[in-house]
Amino acid sequence: MKLLAIDTSNRPVSVAVLADTKILATTTTTVGRNSSVTLLPLIEQAIAQAGLTADDIDRVVVADGPGSYTGLRIGVTTAKTFAYTLNKELVGVSSLAVLAANVTIEDQLVAPLFDARRDNLFTGLYRMHAGQPVPVIADQHIGAAEWAQQLKAYQAPIVFVGTAVDQYQAGLQATLQANFVRALPQQDLPQAAVLGLLGRNMTPVKQLHAFVPHYLRLTQAESEWLAKHPKEDHAPYVEKI
Repeated sequence: MKLLAIDTSNRPVSVAVLADTKILATTTTTVGRNSSVTLLPLIEQAIAQAGLTADDIDRVVVADGPGSYTGLRIGVTTAKTFAYTLNKELVGVSSLAVLAANVTIEDQLVAPLFDARRDNLFTGLYRMHAGQPVPVIADQHIGAAEWAQQLKAYQAPIVFVGTAVDQYQAGLQATLQANFVRALPQQDLPQAAVLGLLGRNMTPVKQLHAFVPHYLRLTQAESEWLAKHPKEDHAPYVEKI
């Protein structure tokens, strides 16, 4: 199976092409913030470097959130368009699971972190088993202090991974003490090659047009609309894609 993997859920843009478990081409960049400009050339480049054409791809795997609203829209819309126009399979994978999978220690608890601003996080808790991140606490949008208290109950070492870790390290470490473990810096960036490996054996999306990102919180426009119309039906009041 030939796979195209796409992750634009945060500032890094990562693209990879795989043949089953073999990585044929991969690129991850943190330069620039405009995924709408950089993504398509990176996809074209990766497919060409793999010695393939777009028609050769069997499955598209995309990081489907949580993360940046704009980044998620760009990545998911691109993946859906590719899959629809070329009649390919589409698989969505948690952006946090992709990051957690960078930590490969068997049976290790891993907490991937994305900054959600105002002392809030996008995060979840995973346990690594046979190279797969198994959810222990579901992905969520939560305050950093509340998250630290939840994790304290596990009374076990937890590896924190992601570029947002340094921002929240002081508070987490104060609560968890010696059970706070910092991942290696090179593990902080999501890798599309890892995404592709995770999505290789997952069930593809059945209703392509109904597939949307997992934002895990309202957009600012949705929050403002809801505040002004508290008694009105609001499903759906903002088109996601």
